[in-house]
Amino acid sequence: MPNPTDIILTAEDIQARVLYRDGLILIINKPPGIPVHAGFGGGVNLEQSFVHLTYGLPRPPSLAHRLDRDTSGCLVLGRHTKALRQVGDMFVKGDVRKTYWAVVSGRPRNDEGRIKIALSKVGQGPGWKMKADPDGQSATTDYKVRGSVETPNGVRTWLECHPHTGRTHQIRVHCLELGCPVVGDRVYGPPHPTATLMLHARAVVLPLHPKRDPIRAVAPVPEHMAADLAACGFKGDEKKA
Repeated sequence: MPNPTDIILTAEDIQARVLYRDGLILIINKPPGIPVHAGFGGGVNLEQSFVHLTYGLPRPPSLAHRLDRDTSGCLVLGRHTKALRQVGDMFVKGDVRKTYWAVVSGRPRNDEGRIKIALSKVGQGPGWKMKADPDGQSATTDYKVRGSVETPNGVRTWLECHPHTGRTHQIRVHCLELGCPVVGDRVYGPPHPTATLMLHARAVVLPLHPKRDPIRAVAPVPEHMAADLAACGFKGDEKKA
């Protein structure tokens, strides 16, 4: 995994990652290995590059939700306060459909299903994590097996996940509880030759405009996941979730 302090996105870099833009929102393709905002230790973060995404407005856009540092893919930004409030409410209410692709170790017993396991945070400051906790915040994720393959490191499976809630590390912990940790997960998975987390926010659908079709964005498969997804049956980036 590249060190976030080594990742500096220029105006050209971040603008090339814009998947969708209108007067209210932007959807960008977040690269893996960089936090979306400054954490406990500060350092380079994705928000610093938002100054290159004003497109004529007086202020940079702001995060409408979060992705983990090592997760890639669709990230929604609000271009001004009113839009940010509107989109933020949609995420809170569960009106945004999110599709994640993961490469996991092993294969679930069932090819599809729903995981309903509440989560809570353990620890404060650096080193904190989430855990399954019946007294924690409710969390629900639907999953479906898209393909699997036997490798020298064991079975790997391509999972499609649809979280109905937006808890921190939700998909990562739910995959662990499924018995199939995400490959490259240094917090919830076993030590693995692949250092980069294989979790990608593949697509997002927002019914933002009442009289228009929902906004839909699809983020191309990141380089570090391409070979494993292909081995599991992915036929190429045809821009479909």
